[in-house]
Amino acid sequence: MFPAWFHALAILALLLGGACSLLLSVQVIRQPQHMTVMNIVWPVSALFGTVATVWAYFRYGRLATMAAHHHAKAHGEKPPNMTQTPFPVMVGKGALHCGSGCMLGDVAAELLAFLVPGVAVWFGWHSLFAEKMYAVWVLDFVFAYVLGIVFQYYAIVPMRGLSPREGLIAAVKADTASLIAWQVGMYGFMAFVQFYLYPYLAGRPAPVNSVEFWFAMQLAMVAGFLTSYPVNWWLVSVGIKERM
Repeated sequence: MFPAWFHALAILALLLGGACSLLLSVQVIRQPQHMTVMNIVWPVSALFGTVATVWAYFRYGRLATMAAHHHAKAHGEKPPNMTQTPFPVMVGKGALHCGSGCMLGDVAAELLAFLVPGVAVWFGWHSLFAEKMYAVWVLDFVFAYVLGIVFQYYAIVPMRGLSPREGLIAAVKADTASLIAWQVGMYGFMAFVQFYLYPYLAGRPAPVNSVEFWFAMQLAMVAGFLTSYPVNWWLVSVGIKERM
């Protein structure tokens, strides 16, 4: 059993993430982003970034609404998100863009492996890995990579006016290193929690159907953001990823 205080903390953290995500969902419905995929990125990122993501949206995200872009275009100006967003914030938005796809992929994979345990066997459980978690991580990566490429594709193609083939190649170039860096942080944190912290607190890892597991996943996404940020800095600096 986890300590009561820790169980309560996990519940509060998840509720906070849900409330922040709901708030930003309402905002992007009322004021859609110029880049359509960001209407998904902001609410999904708020699930783990909570109040920090909400602050970033209200400070910089609203500079990239369709209304702001149309106003700038009508006056022959550059859109405000390109002129009023500091470079470190652009990098952070690029990392969140990658991370939101990672998060959706990771959540879908974890739930699938929990509901259909045989899926983990297909990805190496009992054959390559004695520990089920490692096989699920392979599944996580596949799901996260596919969704990450999809998110990147729908960001790059409209901005650069690329063909589908060119857009796919550009998306792979832009997202692969970023996603790997994100997953390294996420996996590293989950390994620490599940193999050390939770056995210390409760005598065992947290099962997927517990709030403690998803609290750990919430924090693991923050770790993924931190490990992917330097990679995104380089990708944006050299023009492989778009400034957002």
